[in-house]
Amino acid sequence: MGYKTLYIFVEGNDDEKFFQKILLPKLREKSDDIKVIKYARKPKKFEYIVKFVKSIQSMGADYIYVTDINNSPCVTAKKKETQNNLRNIDGDKTIVVIKEIESWYLAGLSDTECERFQMHTVSVTDTITKEQFNSLIPKKFNSRIDFMSEILKKFSIEIAKHKNKSFGYFIEKYNCEVSENVGDSV
Repeated sequence: MGYKTLYIFVEGNDDEKFFQKILLPKLREKSDDIKVIKYARKPKKFEYIVKFVKSIQSMGADYIYVTDINNSPCVTAKKKETQNNLRNIDGDKTIVVIKEIESWYLAGLSDTECERFQMHTVSVTDTITKEQFNSLIPKKFNSRIDFMSEILKKFSIEIAKHKNKSFGYFIEKYNCEVSENVGDSV
């Protein structure tokens, strides 16, 4: 296999941390080099992404564009909105996170880990927003960042793919199946 770079466009810091810890180890089995690009706070972000994707295509590299569904009624509508804003984005390379990246974090916690964190279990995370996630943070954590870091240590891909449809879709589409968990828990 020749040298192949994969660029992953993510919205912000929380998305970047999630991809770095949970998904990049599996994606590295298929790509020689992976670069995560945060785009949400870029000035003229749509123009930036359009130019970046054109550059990626000219290099013969590949990309994945990740976006939250936010207020779009469905994945198809969000992909259409994305393609209207970013004319050169391939809909097949667009991953829509339902609802926001925090829902993916929460999906990876087993019932046992939720009990250990002294929080309610959530069996399906497809509707979890950033605000709902924040309201679930146990008082024993000094910050949201600490809580998210602890989740990543205990994250189970196997559990998450059943608790969140868009995460499960990503795992299947990019063949990130695992025989064991990324985090510490089983």
